[in-house]
Amino acid sequence: MSRILVVDDEPAIGWSLKELLSDEGHEVAVAADIPRAVAAAEAAAPDAILLDVRLGDQDGIRSLPAIRAAAGAVPVVVMTAFGDLDTAVRAVHAGAFDYLVKPFDLERVSDVVARALADRDLEAGPPVEPPPATELVGSSPPMQEVYKQVALVAASDLPVLVTGPTGSGKEVVARAIHAHSARHDKPLVTTNLAALAPGVIESELFGHAAGSFTGAVAARPGLFELADGGTIFLDEIGEAPPDVQVKLLRVLETGEVARVGEATARPVSVRVIAATNRDLGGMLAAGTFRPDLFHRLNVFPITMPSLADRPADIEALARHFLARQAAGRPLPPVSPEFLAALRGRDWPGNVRELKHAIEYAAVVARGGTLRPEHLPKQEPTTTGAARSDLTAAAARVSATVKEWSAAARRELAGLPEPDLHHRAVQLIEGTLLREALAHTGGNRTAAAKLLGLDRATLRTKLRALGIDD
Repeated sequence: MSRILVVDDEPAIGWSLKELLSDEGHEVAVAADIPRAVAAAEAAAPDAILLDVRLGDQDGIRSLPAIRAAAGAVPVVVMTAFGDLDTAVRAVHAGAFDYLVKPFDLERVSDVVARALADRDLEAGPPVEPPPATELVGSSPPMQEVYKQVALVAASDLPVLVTGPTGSGKEVVARAIHAHSARHDKPLVTTNLAALAPGVIESELFGHAAGSFTGAVAARPGLFELADGGTIFLDEIGEAPPDVQVKLLRVLETGEVARVGEATARPVSVRVIAATNRDLGGMLAAGTFRPDLFHRLNVFPITMPSLADRPADIEALARHFLARQAAGRPLPPVSPEFLAALRGRDWPGNVRELKHAIEYAAVVARGGTLRPEHLPKQEPTTTGAARSDLTAAAARVSATVKEWSAAARRELAGLPEPDLHHRAVQLIEGTLLREALAHTGGNRTAAAKLLGLDRATLRTKLRALGIDD
């Protein structure tokens, strides 16, 4: 039997966690503040701790050293109702095992506690004060996953590959990783390979010697040399020509760059973050992107969700962009109708399109209350294109079902009751449920909401299909 210490000043949460964990065979103590938590830990050393961030006027993360002094190096799971990048980074830097965002799925709590107990012999890292938060905004489950990944990878020098649709904020992720890394006081150099002519990409990235080509009147360092000690962000990495891919691979493998026209390589210490909205898997299959470079870049992948996958963040993003637009001046009032109009729109351009729409509306409103009529008119072709993606996907599903039905009829022809309907429903429903769980990071409550099911129905279907998320 393991001892769990729950530190939370909300009696209902403390009670529900105690009931849950006691039912699972653990001995559970509940403390409403840090002094009581310290006293409980001194009285009976816990095997794991669930710690709320906001405990009245106390900060749970800042109090971790006092708790660890009493409890020792036990895994600590941070709980918060304010899931943002700053909290995730603070939690990771303070040595937290994991963090949970309220309201949380109790099954998720059980899973995290089980993993924490399995890893309880690991040493916790020392507390480190994180740099200031960056401009990643949102508290939806997909963004919580992004925050967690940024917090985990920032402290290392691993290459990162950020994927996601255009306008979703891939460069913002790169800036967040750099800002929370040990290289934050060194240069962050960014470039978009799609904006460079193919013939100059090599010279831009690696530099050139004087006279190495027509117009090279003087030697010039490349972006890798300018980023020495810091981070380089290579946006649209899928646009790199084959010869540049070879040189990029060499830089990643050797930590050296050779200027165009020079035989001698120069050592550089650069953390590489790449991004793309292209299907690199398809490019690998087509032979237009090197597999070895892909695997060197894809050491730590992060996927930025589209705005359609995080509609709950639209209001927070809108207010964030308004605050930036105001630049210290009073914020213009926002009508409920304006927010409803934002939520009701298609945003094929993702966060970037939302940002431009908010800036436009703020100018048109001239300091007055923002209303739906202040938003820019949306081009019919834009919304049509967004909807045509769903229509095209539906057509592909229909064609696939037809193909499956024909194959099933052939292979199961000898059975008295092939039961194609049941088999098809199991196949499609199983895929849909797995995708929903993957999208919500295993949060069954969020997955049920996405699917339009109640949580009990989802649980029953998962058990019937033998799915373990």
